[in-house]
Amino acid sequence: MADLLAGLEPLADPLPDTAPLADRLRPRALEDVVGQEHVTGSDGAIGRMVAAGRLSSLILWGPPGTGKTTIARLLADAVGLRFAPISAVFSGVADLKKVFAEAKVAMRAGQRTLLFVDEIHRFNRAQQDGFLPYVEDGTVTLVGATTENPSFELNAALLSRAQVLILHRLDATALGKLLDRAEALMERALPVTPAARDALVASADGDGRFLLNQAETLWSVDIAEPLDPAGLGAFLQRRVAVYDKDREGHYNLISALHKSIRGSDPQAALYYLARMLTAGEDPLFVLRRLIRAAVEDIGLADPNAVVQCVAAKDTYDFLGSPEGELAIVQACLYLATAPKSNAVYKAQKAAWRSAKETGSLMPPANILNAPTKLMKQIGYGADYAYDHDAADGFSGANYWPDAMEPQAFYQPTDRGFEKRLAERLAWWDERRKGRE
Repeated sequence: MADLLAGLEPLADPLPDTAPLADRLRPRALEDVVGQEHVTGSDGAIGRMVAAGRLSSLILWGPPGTGKTTIARLLADAVGLRFAPISAVFSGVADLKKVFAEAKVAMRAGQRTLLFVDEIHRFNRAQQDGFLPYVEDGTVTLVGATTENPSFELNAALLSRAQVLILHRLDATALGKLLDRAEALMERALPVTPAARDALVASADGDGRFLLNQAETLWSVDIAEPLDPAGLGAFLQRRVAVYDKDREGHYNLISALHKSIRGSDPQAALYYLARMLTAGEDPLFVLRRLIRAAVEDIGLADPNAVVQCVAAKDTYDFLGSPEGELAIVQACLYLATAPKSNAVYKAQKAAWRSAKETGSLMPPANILNAPTKLMKQIGYGADYAYDHDAADGFSGANYWPDAMEPQAFYQPTDRGFEKRLAERLAWWDERRKGRE
C-alpha cells in the first residue's frame, strides 16, 4: 500500500478525514497525475516547461474529472509561482480587478503569479479581452481550464497568447490506479466483486472525480457481501452520459454518425446513433442529418434512401418515442448498407460554380416560350424539336446557351442504380453525336 500512496503524502495542512475522498487523494507531484503522461511526462509540454523552470500561459482542455485543477496547482508549486485560483462561474469584473491588483503587488515584491481560471469559457468575450494586458506584461501567467473546444469558446487574441494542451479522458488503467490508491488510503478493499469493479470503472466514463465519489459512497455504508455488477447497478445511481446538445459533444457525435454511414459501417453508425438518442438528443435533429447523408453520400446510387429517411421522420412523428425510434434505426441502417455515391453532391457544386461564372447567358432561342407575336418574330421557339415526336423519344437538340460549351456536371458512378443511369446517359450521348 505504501507504493500506491507514493506522492500522496500529507500537505503542511493535511485535509481532515471528513474531506471528500477525491480531495484527499489529490496528487502532490506532477509525476503522480494519472492518465495525462503525454503532457506531464518528461517529453510532454508541461514536463519540458517544469524542467526549464519557465512556464508559459496555458489552456487545459479536457473532459470533467481529468485533473485540470490539480495540474494547475502542481504547476505553480513546481516552478515557484504564487497560485491564485478563480472560477468564471462565480467571478465577475470586480473579482478580476482584485486578482490583477494583488498580482501586481506580488510582482513588485519579486513573486510572480499563476492565475488559474476554472471554466474560463464562461467569461464573455469582453472579459476574456481583459486578461490580455496582464498576460502580455507578465503580471500573471494564465492557466485556463475548459471542457469546451477553445477554438469555439475563447477569443483568438487570447488563444494566440496561450498554448492549448489537451487532456484525455481517463482510460481503464488510469481509473484502476485511482481505485488502488483509494483502497490504500482507506486501508480496505472496495466491497465489490472483480466484475463489479470493472463495471464501476466503466460507469465513470473517464471521470476520475466521479469514480472516487462513487467509491466513497460504497464505503459509506455497511455492505456485508461484495456486490456483483447487478447489485452495484442497483446500489449506485446510474451515471448520465456527458453530452451537451449545444456544445462540442453534439457536433462530434453527429459527425461520427455521418462519417460511419458514409464509410458503410452500420455497426458503428448504430453505436453513435444510440449514443446520441440515449443522451437525450432531439430525434428530429438526427433525422435531418440522416436525410442530408441520403442525398449527399448516396444520392441516385439508391434513390430510395431519402424516401426511407422521410418515411422514418413521418413514422417518428406518428408514433413518438420510444416506438418511433425504431424507424430511425431502420433508416440509419438502410443508409449505412446502401451503395454510396456523391455524384449528385459534386454535380450540384459544379453546376452552382458554373452558374456564378457564366452570369446571365441567354438560353438558345429555340427552347424559349413565345407568348407574344413580337417574340415569335424574333425567333423565340423557332424550330423547337419536340422530343416525344422523335422516333426513339429523343431529339438530340442543343439546350445550352450559344456562348457556352455543353458541360458534364453529373458523372454517375458504376454503383447501385447509378450504373443504369450511366448506361442511359451513354446511350443518349451516342445518339446526340450521331445527329450532330
